[in-house]
Amino acid sequence: MFPSISLAQEIGLAVLFVAALVWVAGLGHMLWDSRFPRPEPGAPEALPMIPGQRTRAAHPMESVQLTEAEEQAFAGLIRTLPLH
Repeated sequence: MFPSISLAQEIGLAVLFVAALVWVAGLGHMLWDSRFPRPEPGAPEALPMIPGQRTRAAHPMESVQLTEAEEQAFAGLIRTLPLH
């Protein structure tokens, strides 16, 4: 193939070239899979980064009883927020 290099060097060059092709193919496959993730079988169709919304009954520590004054203060705070 190349008259200036030995047969062992040619074989080494071919092995290096094949290894580089395999590495580039693997990198492309990895990048493709990270851009377009496959849904798991049986998983609901949802965005993978956004967790499902929990209901109030999910855990008793997640709900708090507010006093009337606290409810009015919260309602006043909500009214002051700008709506887009």
